[in-house]
Amino acid sequence: MHPLPLVAQCHRAFAGALIVCALASPVFAQGRRQSEPPPQQAQVPDPLGRETPRGTVREFNEAVRTGDLGRAARFLQLPPASGERLDTLARQLNELLDRYFVQPISSINASPTGALDDGLPADRERVGVLRIGARDIGVELVRIEEPPSGLIWLISNETLAQVPTLHRAITAPWIEQVLPPFFTRHRVFGGHSLAQMVGLASSLVIPLVVLYLLTEVLIRVLRRNGDSRRRQLVQEWFSSLRWPVVLFLSLMIHFGGGRLMGLALAFRIRYGQMLLAAIVFTAAWLLRRLFTLGFERARNLMPGAAHGGTRSLLLLAERLAQAFVVVVAIVVILGIAGVNTMTALAGLGIGGIALALGAQKTVENFLGGVFLLSDRALAVGDKCTIGGRLGFVEDITLRSVRLRTFEQTLLSIPAGTLSQSNVENWATRTKSLIQQRIPLRYGTSADQLRAILGSITGFLAEHPKIERGSARIRLVDFGERAIELEIFCYVLTGEVPQYLIVKEEVLLRIATIVEAEGSGFARPTQFVYMDSEFGAPPGRDVVHDLPRPRPTPGRGDLPEAPDVPR
Repeated sequence: MHPLPLVAQCHRAFAGALIVCALASPVFAQGRRQSEPPPQQAQVPDPLGRETPRGTVREFNEAVRTGDLGRAARFLQLPPASGERLDTLARQLNELLDRYFVQPISSINASPTGALDDGLPADRERVGVLRIGARDIGVELVRIEEPPSGLIWLISNETLAQVPTLHRAITAPWIEQVLPPFFTRHRVFGGHSLAQMVGLASSLVIPLVVLYLLTEVLIRVLRRNGDSRRRQLVQEWFSSLRWPVVLFLSLMIHFGGGRLMGLALAFRIRYGQMLLAAIVFTAAWLLRRLFTLGFERARNLMPGAAHGGTRSLLLLAERLAQAFVVVVAIVVILGIAGVNTMTALAGLGIGGIALALGAQKTVENFLGGVFLLSDRALAVGDKCTIGGRLGFVEDITLRSVRLRTFEQTLLSIPAGTLSQSNVENWATRTKSLIQQRIPLRYGTSADQLRAILGSITGFLAEHPKIERGSARIRLVDFGERAIELEIFCYVLTGEVPQYLIVKEEVLLRIATIVEAEGSGFARPTQFVYMDSEFGAPPGRDVVHDLPRPRPTPGRGDLPEAPDVPR
């Protein structure tokens, strides 16, 4: 067979196969579409807020409080067969919750799945108890599916079945039973009786007064016992901690006592949030005061220059601890206010990374300050030379070192730059050097020089504050204007005031010895006159040690200048 007809037949067969596949592809595609399951309808958030147990209890109470009983009935598991009965049941249940539900709303689980470790089935949740007398009746929710919202939480039938019986046992709050009827008849703040408001205010005022008086008695007793130093310490701690402790304990008592007043659940939710925020704020205030006093006490127990670095580290640790307390308090208060703290912390972390990238110098200064204190190179109170400036370290903050110069100016040096500059710490020395040239006038004889050197050497050897092995006085040079002696000795102290006292004693004794031997110090002043009248050739300078001329009257302090030939 010829090859060309065979190739043509192959081409026709291949083209036919392509046509068959093209015709069959819509059929297969339609079959695949018919076999695929239909897409599920997207769930929408429940408009009543019943996705979580906490939302169900809170929104049910809000619906009854606003008078929307039809909306409140949708939080109950009973079928809406009798609308009037459901309205009555919702109102009775809300009264029980207002009167006997003792758990704070913040303690109810806010997860859509509820608490999975409470021993109940996954579709059941116990949100709290109704404490009526000595009995605790549990309040349970059930999780059901309701299109299009999906899974929601409702108050269970078992709880609702007990509501009529429990409602008949409701009695007036104890505060209304104690106070006269006048306080019961008047209603304020969302339907609460005046007696309830009086009791709520008393639960805060009475603890404040009682605790204030107790602390006053306590401090009077402590002042009578112990020595004066201990009394001063007690007074310092008492003055700093008295009001934070009194306020914190009073708010805690007020928080517990408010539950006994029979207040409405909605009022307790809002008031409880404000009260918890105040408690957190007071606790942070108390902790900051405790950190301040504790770290200050620790620094006072480590006196002297040897613990200067440790004291500075404690100062830095105190500031970090106080900053940590403030950050934690802010996060807790935001959580009480209903802010999603996890999202806030995640945003804070991302913002912290961006801030660290944009504020590299600040981070560098902070780390430089930490490393500086950990290496104990500087401490508060040290005399240092930093960048050519001499002064005393006044403070070491999280970003800089403050140096009080001898001109009494305050120099702030970023901690990050200290790692790149020379830092000379004078406070770390155990002895201080005296090295000075002593100029004696020409005309001093050799015997006088020997006598002066011998007397000064004996004085240095006998002084109790001078190191004996290294102390010396030597004749070092015949200078242009004086015979120069050099004194070299170490004062056995690192404290600047003591060093200056010893140095003054040494110099005064040297002056006394020089005068006793009949010699004197060379005069450091000189005058330069350019005048040919003194016998020098014109154009040459002549140096004379002459007394200063008296000023000419009427011309200030300037001496009358002689006429200089040009």
